[in-house]
Parts: sequence; structure tokens; C-alpha cells
Amino acid sequence: MNMQTRAQQLIDLLQLQPHPEGGWYREVFRSNARVRPEAEERFPRAALTTIYFLLEAHQHSRWHRVTSDEVWVHLEGAPITLWTCDAALRTAPAHVRLGLVDAHGTRPQHIVPAGQWQAARLLATHGHGDFALAACTVAPGFDFADFSMMPADSEEAALMRHHWPDLAGMI
Repeated sequence: MNMQTRAQQLIDLLQLQPHPEGGWYREVFRSNARVRPEAEERFPRAALTTIYFLLEAHQHSRWHRVTSDEVWVHLEGAPITLWTCDAALRTAPAHVRLGLVDAHGTRPQHIVPAGQWQAARLLATHGHGDFALAACTVAPGFDFADFSMMPADSEEAALMRHHWPDLAGMI
């Protein structure tokens, strides 16, 4: 009898690897079309990239930002709480619930504008499982040169710990 969890099945079937921000991922598409972002310091990028991204119950996506727009689409499993905040942390982080559409505002898709801080974890709900699988699409396409995580010793981290200590655990 196979006792493998659904999360482990997905990790194996989709050939997911550990992501630096937490969770598991694999790039599934990188457009051959190239675009040049307006910022002079950014070199030409693929027009669009997409990945599978999986979080298990004991994991979270650490506070990070990407210099391109990112679309999250919930595919399977527990709902995800996706937190976002402006780049300077001037306003309180806001959150959305990604998952099956319900009367509580849960929706399957959300866009994180370029440059915003973002972090994610599973929404603790009974009966939805211990993982969530999402697809994340970035345009212009993702490049690790455009990705940064919130350093634990940064001014942003200090602001997060001071103003929103319940969210600081995702630094």
C-alpha cells in the first residue's frame, strides 16, 4: 500500500525542487519572446514565465519581492493566505485568500504588482489538506536577478517586527 501524501505525489510527479523563499517549485514555461523592461539596469527578459509552486503545512513563502508583476492561481489543496505590502512598508500588509471561490472572499487568482513585498502560508482550515499547489506567472519573465528576500537584519525587517510582529515569522 502506498502511504505517500498527496503533497509528496505532486512533488514527485511535477519534479519540484526546493525554492529559496520556502516551499517547492519548478519552472514549466519560459517564453522565447524577449522584452526589455523600462528600467535601464534590467537586461532583456523572457516576455513571460510560469512555475508550479507548492507549500506544505509546515512551510511558508518568506517575505520577498519581484520587480515584475506576478499572478498567483490556486490549483489544488488548502487555501493560501497571500500577504502583500508596498515596497517601503508605509501601509499595513493586506491579505487575500486564494482557493475555491466562497462567500468569505476566497478567490482562485490574485495579482501582486511589481515591487510589492509578498509572503504566503496555508490558511488553517479543517478538511482542505496539508498543502497547496499554485501556478505563478511573471511578466516580464522571472529572473533571479529581479528577486530579493527581506533580509532579517534590514530596516524593512525591523519595521515588520515592530508594527506587525505576527507577520515577522515569515521573514
